[in-house]
Amino acid sequence: MDKIKSKGINCLFVTLHVGLDTFRPVREDDPLEHRIHQEYGRLSQEVANELSRAKVEGRRIICVGTTAVRLVEAVAQANSSLDIPPFEGWVNLFIVPGYQFRMVDAVITNFHLPRSTLLMLVTAFAGKELINQAYQEAIAEQYRFYSFGDAMLII
Repeated sequence: MDKIKSKGINCLFVTLHVGLDTFRPVREDDPLEHRIHQEYGRLSQEVANELSRAKVEGRRIICVGTTAVRLVEAVAQANSSLDIPPFEGWVNLFIVPGYQFRMVDAVITNFHLPRSTLLMLVTAFAGKELINQAYQEAIAEQYRFYSFGDAMLII
């Protein structure tokens, strides 16, 4: 963390208590019929101010983990301006391909399992073709999948 900060990168922390859908596969043929459980999250005033300032100044917002993406985007979606407020409460944002990201510019995440809401989120972020290429390489190179596996940066 010190090495990252020494490069002038601000590190902010949010909390989203991971719900059942992180581990439950989508069984419906139409993902939009999938019911996502709520997760409790918190985004402080300090973080809200810094995210808002970064967006106005044209700086990139890079989330580490899909949970951070869901929380930041849920707060952004609930507000019409980029000046987002602090937040504490329940989040049930289900991000699927076609979703328009408002705050997040890049994601660091691990490789997710098929039919997971998390794989749908990263596909919404990077596009099906790029995600397919990344996963083909991950399989060929025997990357580790799931919660404690290898990670990728998606810009």
